[in-house]
Amino acid sequence: MKPQLSIIIPVVNEAGHLAAKLQALQVLRNRCQLLLVDGGSDDGSAQIAEPLVDQVLPSPRGRAQQMNCGAAGAQADVLLFLHADTRLPDNAVNLIIQAIDNGYHWGRFDVSFDNTQPIFRLIAFMMNRRSRLTGIATGDQALFMTRQAFQAVAGFPDIALMEDIAVSTRLKKLGRPCCIDAKVVTSARRWQQQGVFKTILLMWLLRLRYFFGADPNDLAARYYR
Repeated sequence: MKPQLSIIIPVVNEAGHLAAKLQALQVLRNRCQLLLVDGGSDDGSAQIAEPLVDQVLPSPRGRAQQMNCGAAGAQADVLLFLHADTRLPDNAVNLIIQAIDNGYHWGRFDVSFDNTQPIFRLIAFMMNRRSRLTGIATGDQALFMTRQAFQAVAGFPDIALMEDIAVSTRLKKLGRPCCIDAKVVTSARRWQQQGVFKTILLMWLLRLRYFFGADPNDLAARYYR
């Protein structure tokens, strides 16, 4: 039986968190195809994932390449791109199918963080508000799209960073996204490790530079430094 949804999870060295995240998706396996795309992990991520997904796909490292690789192996007509540190709401599949049935080609969820401090609630509010105003989605918001839409925009551009913004810009030409109010929960660990305000300033700087044509490879080097 054809799955309603193919969930594509790109990972690199997520062994410390991966089993718990994939366990939470097991309830969906009667309706969804789970594809984990490993970008050359050396910590056993692929081995941890094997019994918990339908297929582990090897790929060159790079989130855009990994997500395109997953899409190539997907069986469903609707694709969901899910970060390994992001948790879906309980009714996520129904909400996505309903959005597609209502005529949307693509969409995303509102986001929240796994840290309830006021600063993280404010960051999430601003991310969701900005996304509604601009029609641009980030990978943390669990992007979904029809296979037809994915093919129409030629998938994710093969760039080192900002692939979510780039593909959103292309998808907007097909129509506005469905902005689902239900919230995915994503990890605040990078914000906590790097410093909240430092991370906010860095992200705004990188987005601004990307808008003015900076090389995504240079932006990625700054982001992951």
